[in-house]
Amino acid sequence: MSGCFEDSVITLEDRGRPGGLVVACLSPSIPKMVLEIDYEEGYRPHQDSIDLLETRLLQVCDKPEGISFEFSQVDFGKSNSLTADDIREMGSAFREHSPLAVEGELRWHVLFPEGTYQDDSILGVAVDASTVALFGDSIEEAEPPIFARPSADEIEKAVLVHEIGHLLGLVNLVYQSPVDHEDPEHPGHSNNEDSVMYWAVETIGIAQFISGTLPNEFDQDDLNDLAGISDGTIEVKHQLYQT
Repeated sequence: MSGCFEDSVITLEDRGRPGGLVVACLSPSIPKMVLEIDYEEGYRPHQDSIDLLETRLLQVCDKPEGISFEFSQVDFGKSNSLTADDIREMGSAFREHSPLAVEGELRWHVLFPEGTYQDDSILGVAVDASTVALFGDSIEEAEPPIFARPSADEIEKAVLVHEIGHLLGLVNLVYQSPVDHEDPEHPGHSNNEDSVMYWAVETIGIAQFISGTLPNEFDQDDLNDLAGISDGTIEVKHQLYQT
């Protein structure tokens, strides 16, 4: 594990790696996007988080028929110390459709399980090309007992956009940016603390944002990378879909 994305070789090749469906997301040739949101009782994400995620995705993903969300309350049947393999298994067991199974649709899967990741300092994780998980218990713990610092609601927003950013391949997960904005000490993350892809957004280190303002937007370097992938000026690898 490196940071909040799983970059090891995936046993089931068709699951891909984080960033493996960025072309499918950016391209209008798949006109619709659906995000399946599966959550355990008491862990449904705030609607503000979903609204913000939709806004961020519409900023970069060309989907003529729009982006929609499907919510299901489930019992994942697992407890604390979840691993990347656990998350992948839960995703496979509970998702309605695989990412490209429905013609004209791209489907991504967001899990909100009870419990924590095996490293309980991790607030969210991307485990393959279409699956992320957020850990509500750890997000609640990350809220500092200081009024000026970010609330759990604000942390959830930032972490959700951050993990979806990994599904978009940020930063340098399936491509090499022409701009040096990857943090060398935190691979796959931005070195700009004003980017939602900044490394601290992944962990309890998020409490360092003492002003109470968390980054929840892609910065210009992030957006330029995605634009370059979209127009073909940046080479992208490990894709499960090609236009």
